[in-house]
Amino acid sequence: MKNAPIKTFTFLAFVVISLLFSSFISQEEPLKHPLEKHLKNIRQLTFGGENAEAYFSFNETKLIFQSTRDSFECDQIFIMNIDGSDLKLVSTGKGKTTCAYFLPGDTEIIYSSTHHINEKCPPKPDYSKGYVWKLDDYDIFKAKADGSNLRQLTNTPGYDAEATVSPKGDKIVFTSMRDGDLEIYTMDLDGRNIKRLTFEKGYDGGAFFSWDGKKICYRAYHPKDSAEIAEYEQLLKDRYIKPMKLQIFVMDADGKNKRQITNNNAANFAPFFSSRWTTNHFLIKYA
Repeated sequence: MKNAPIKTFTFLAFVVISLLFSSFISQEEPLKHPLEKHLKNIRQLTFGGENAEAYFSFNETKLIFQSTRDSFECDQIFIMNIDGSDLKLVSTGKGKTTCAYFLPGDTEIIYSSTHHINEKCPPKPDYSKGYVWKLDDYDIFKAKADGSNLRQLTNTPGYDAEATVSPKGDKIVFTSMRDGDLEIYTMDLDGRNIKRLTFEKGYDGGAFFSWDGKKICYRAYHPKDSAEIAEYEQLLKDRYIKPMKLQIFVMDADGKNKRQITNNNAANFAPFFSSRWTTNHFLIKYA
């Protein structure tokens, strides 16, 4: 391993594959924006379709991400080299997938999928409700890095997704509505020993372990007044969440010592511990 921090930004891969600045790029010149002072040598890796949730392999040679492209009508999971080459489909090509992640060692992956319930894509979100995420009937699956030897890890009605893996290689952390609300859980790599970590009304998700496996950072929306609670509960009943106000929290890996980090009226998003050598610093993005 390199003697330097890796994966400094969880959202770096999002920036890399995003089409946000596509109007400034040509394939002959590096991606540039005259107002950007903090990032350099940006390269666009995808050119078409919808591409999101990209994460590095632990050895930093691959990216795993979800994409709607080619003949697929909804997201499937792909792996490619970090220069965009050698693109491979690693999900089944059926149903809808999300939230893929490498396991330490990079020989196995996890992702969530609906293919076992219905091979067709689920209905698209109803954006008349505003900007909402659809809580489709996902379960979490594990496979070899080439997509073979697919095994189902969760088997509950509703949403099991947003799964990531401890760098220690012993636990998966994920979000589930199995108890009627969107809470964070951990489980062993084979799906056993499920433990609920959050209990406050509202959405808790997007969790990542620290590099030593002792801490978890995550985003959360906990409605406070009666109007917010009523809206949240109605959206949840309709299988939606509106991710417009999200705060960042940190807790121990067993759910103890929860601490709120941000306190504003924004959507604070994508927290991640910035270095394998410390659990005291992490980075977020917000809107």
